Amino acid sequence: MPTLAAIEALRPEMQAWRRDFHAHPEIGFEEVRTSGIVAEKLESWGIEVHRGLGKTGVVGVLRGKRPGNRSIGLRADMDALPMPELNGFAHRSTNPNAMHACGHDGHTAMLLGAAKHLAATRDFPGTVHFIFQPAEEGLTGALEMVKDGLFTRFPCDAVYGLHNHPSMPLGTIAVRPGTVLAAVDYFRIRLHGKSSHGAEPHNGLDPLPCAVQIYNALQTLVSRRTSPHDTAVLSIGQFHAGTSDIVIPETVEMRGTIRTLRPETHDHLHALFRQVVQNTAAAHGVRLELDLNYSYPPTINTPAEAALAAEAASDVVGAGGIKSDLPSLTAGEDFAYMLNETAGAFLLLGQAGESETSRTPVHNGRYDFNDDLLAIGATCLVRLVERELAAS
Repeated sequence: MPTLAAIEALRPEMQAWRRDFHAHPEIGFEEVRTSGIVAEKLESWGIEVHRGLGKTGVVGVLRGKRPGNRSIGLRADMDALPMPELNGFAHRSTNPNAMHACGHDGHTAMLLGAAKHLAATRDFPGTVHFIFQPAEEGLTGALEMVKDGLFTRFPCDAVYGLHNHPSMPLGTIAVRPGTVLAAVDYFRIRLHGKSSHGAEPHNGLDPLPCAVQIYNALQTLVSRRTSPHDTAVLSIGQFHAGTSDIVIPETVEMRGTIRTLRPETHDHLHALFRQVVQNTAAAHGVRLELDLNYSYPPTINTPAEAALAAEAASDVVGAGGIKSDLPSLTAGEDFAYMLNETAGAFLLLGQAGESETSRTPVHNGRYDFNDDLLAIGATCLVRLVERELAAS
């Protein structure tokens, strides 16, 4: 696996950074320590640093020693998840309420490794923007950076992001043109009835029968109202009602997510969703509060940049390690907001190795980023710069 020798030499440092970030996780828009370390390291390598984009985001600007008018953005997310860690290794989280369960500690360390190498060589034309993004996990930190003028202050001809993938073996990289990740919506349904004694339900208005009917009806929106040739997911992850065995609850609340790959499917499901929820609530006479929020658009790779990314990745893992036929996933990424602003591509890096933690799914308390991926990812980022800016 032809990772750069200079990047391999940085692996102990990258591993130390990664494990430090893992031990000190910070959730979205609270990445004060993490972004501070990132900024200090970039400055120490002579990279121009801009703080505070999207609240806790950092952008590093590095100009090559050869003339060129093109610029590239490389993005890594920094935030952790608000969940406890179940691992017992030495670098486990020191925060009982937060954990790097999605590998953003590794993404940050890889981009730092690439930045250190590129700052030492500067053997490229044009400009690199190192984008360290906060709050990817459901808080749309990418959108906040865009709103803060990310691409007006730091114009990019293309922007690239990457993510580890525990379902793919180490040494493989998936990249292809078109839609790679789904649009993500979150919803909250709150039904208000009238509480009463469980022995006298006729004296109240029980919202539970309405909630159960809504729950069951929503399960048919994908299975019976959406084409089987299309891709969509509707999942309810929370259902809350009542506090006592003998009291009819006043309210019921359900929360969940909708995932779609095509705008037409998105609009179709939204219309059906509102129709089912509103009409069922009206039929039962309960008061409805409905929040249906469009969180992320689909992540869509532009063809030329996807092809360039595949070439850069094949420099690292070989042509046999490139997966160009990976189906679109129903996971979502707010990196989509950056791709809405400029051309670019999102890559998935296989991280499944010998350790159980490297094969554990993300958002699991026993997950851990595979440190064997650090040099692969950092080299891939360097190759992206070399190939993208070669046209300068």
